[in-house]
Amino acid sequence: MGIASFRSSIDPAGASPDLPFYIERGSGPPLVLVHGLMVTGEMFEPMLDDLSARHRVIVPDLRGHGRSRGLPPPYTVSQLASDLAGLLDHLGIPSAPMLGYSQGGAVAQQFALDYPQRCEKLILVCSYSYDMVRFREKIDSHFAPILIRILGMRLFGKFVVSQALTHLKGDRAEWLAGVIGSQDPGLMVAAWKETMAFDSRSWLSRIGCPTLVVSAAEDKAVPIHHGKMLHAGINGSRLEVVEGADHGLFWTHPRELLRMINGFLETTGR
Repeated sequence: MGIASFRSSIDPAGASPDLPFYIERGSGPPLVLVHGLMVTGEMFEPMLDDLSARHRVIVPDLRGHGRSRGLPPPYTVSQLASDLAGLLDHLGIPSAPMLGYSQGGAVAQQFALDYPQRCEKLILVCSYSYDMVRFREKIDSHFAPILIRILGMRLFGKFVVSQALTHLKGDRAEWLAGVIGSQDPGLMVAAWKETMAFDSRSWLSRIGCPTLVVSAAEDKAVPIHHGKMLHAGINGSRLEVVEGADHGLFWTHPRELLRMINGFLETTGR
């Protein structure tokens, strides 16, 4: 499935006005995919056909993002996790594995903490427990909202792709920059600030479900030390590193990532 056909080939299943927009594909055991900051559920397009061949895949747009931008604040990670619980209620799904990318991994962690009986397994891809561990990260976190206000979302999207997803080229890079550029700047600044406030380090050990942590060896946006921190903090978790990949590994290394995801979901226990 190509990028251009993603929107037209998937019809929204529909949700109440209080729930995030979502799409649903496939049948079988449920699987929830949670996108990162400033993008939408469309980011999972390269793997959706394969995942939906084995699973009932639910892909929301988080509150404030994409087709859920009409949902009001707050955009706290706790609220976003609550939205996912409400969506599962709406779909009649008692529990499901959660796959979160980048900031979506923070939301998935919060879901596992707040709703432990509803999170069967946890997959954290290019994610973190605290995004400002190092000095450079603290500087970047403070400058991002300023850049959004100065550049606007369109130029900011191009800047992010050129700096953090250097392995992404051509139409795919242009598409992703466009997705970021289409977001509402005020909402994204608010969401960014809430993201920077997230810190799961003190309670990672309380996550009791089987957990897979996937890091990209050349990730500049969420460097590999974040994956190692998650792995060390979540008892019994598994850490996998995708060599030669950066923060765009969903688009540049889908086959390798899919192998890791399917292998983990098909195992029992940790």
